[in-house]
Amino acid sequence: MTFTRRALMGAAATGVAGLPSPQAFAQQERVLRYGISMADIPQTTGQPDRGAGAYQFTGYTLYDPLVAWEMDVADRPGKLVPGLATSWEADPADRRKWVFRLRQGVKFHDGSDFDADAVIWNFEKVLNAQAPHFDQRQAAQVRPRLPSVASYRKIDAMTVEVTTRAVDSFFPYQMLWFLISSPAQYARLGNSWDRFASEPSGTGPFRLARLTPRQSAELVKNTGYWDPRRVPKVDRLILVVAPEATTRSNALISGQVDIIETPAPDIVPRLRQSGARIVENVTPHVWNYHLSLLEGSPWRDIRLRKAANLAINRDEVVALLNGLAKPAVGVVDPSSPWFGQPEFRIRTDMDEARRLVREAGFSPQNPLRTRFLVPSGGSGQMLSMPMNEYIQSAWREVGIQVEFQVVELEVSYTCWRQGAAGEIARAGNITANNVAYVTSDPLYAFIRFFHSNQIAPTGVNWSHYRDAEMDRLIDAATQSFDTAEQDALMRKVHEKAVNEALLVFVVHDTNARALGRNVRGYTQAQHWFQDLTTLS
Repeated sequence: MTFTRRALMGAAATGVAGLPSPQAFAQQERVLRYGISMADIPQTTGQPDRGAGAYQFTGYTLYDPLVAWEMDVADRPGKLVPGLATSWEADPADRRKWVFRLRQGVKFHDGSDFDADAVIWNFEKVLNAQAPHFDQRQAAQVRPRLPSVASYRKIDAMTVEVTTRAVDSFFPYQMLWFLISSPAQYARLGNSWDRFASEPSGTGPFRLARLTPRQSAELVKNTGYWDPRRVPKVDRLILVVAPEATTRSNALISGQVDIIETPAPDIVPRLRQSGARIVENVTPHVWNYHLSLLEGSPWRDIRLRKAANLAINRDEVVALLNGLAKPAVGVVDPSSPWFGQPEFRIRTDMDEARRLVREAGFSPQNPLRTRFLVPSGGSGQMLSMPMNEYIQSAWREVGIQVEFQVVELEVSYTCWRQGAAGEIARAGNITANNVAYVTSDPLYAFIRFFHSNQIAPTGVNWSHYRDAEMDRLIDAATQSFDTAEQDALMRKVHEKAVNEALLVFVVHDTNARALGRNVRGYTQAQHWFQDLTTLS
């Protein structure tokens, strides 16, 4: 059962959407209910689906990566920190080889030991289609996040070597997304990933107690967690599927949940009146459109790409979101060390947009007619349909008439991974994909979209963009281990992307949460990775 208005209205006796109320648990048990914006609980087998936002729910709760992200700071971007690997380094003799030294004494939830064999087994489950335990569902999520991995091997019981396809100084950032699940638990459950989904075993700070698809997941404290700083403050965390923003917000007001993500902007004043706190922060995240550059696409014309950018009043989009966003004038914010000084200024200029559309052979009377794929909602997509419909209206004024194919978020991600030449885009005659994503490092902000070797389905260069100079800049950055040089090259990459209007930039999310009056301990990190162990 999904988290609907009807379910909420009937939940007074039994709890949210048919879940037990907190009173149903042991009186001394500390229970926190979290309304999440997804249409289903993200995949629980080790690699969450439903985008980067899902990692805070069934990723960094149940599992750990080798390389982790600093999540306990709010006043600056986080940095890479040790996870299940205590250290990592590129071999000076061959920079393609990265050595990871693993943490001693870590146990999976089922009591088995974490070691190098477990790491290799997990690489195999997502990168080796011939492995008996290969899982296509997990592979589909994480393989595009590990584009540099060429091979991997065990050096000794607690050391693993990973070889990249080429020298890649940014490679450790890819390891943030690679989570480790238990080989012993998989074997105990009859080598079934379906059974593993209901009884998963990772090394993370929470264990899964109960999973009700499309409704809820109950996570309980892992009292034996290896990092005492991240032992959860609550005994039980209930993730409640709540895809509709208004319903989710009203549930917090009525006390049926304790915290929600992405509150409905028009209900923010009522939330504050009820005693809820709105928490937001600078977030490396952009909400935009990827445009097809395949032969026959109208977006091969830079005039139309620039016009699509100029026709949007981003301040009005922010107002639509009641201030819970920031106008985007590029992939990253101007405060980023990678922003640079683009010559094409992203702004609102309807007259210039109309002029460019006319030059390209169209007008409001003779509009360009095309079709975009857009998600109905989901974590990171903010108010997807109101935002898309507002922009659709603005484009119509300058002679760009867009029809939407509206899909569930995971279908949108599948289209993204397939690329503009993929099955979903071809079947729908799609020329652009609306997708929002994290931009916390060079791979996630630029490389995976603009290098020709990342053209989908290898990476998520959805547009099929090819440019020799862009490839040269990115290659130079990945081969440098000097931060200042990397930043200088990334500035040139970003300037080129903006000057060529490769994307339609709209807003940066501020990743708002609404916390009930009794919720304490939440740190809003500048990332999609958030630490739920601190909630109390």
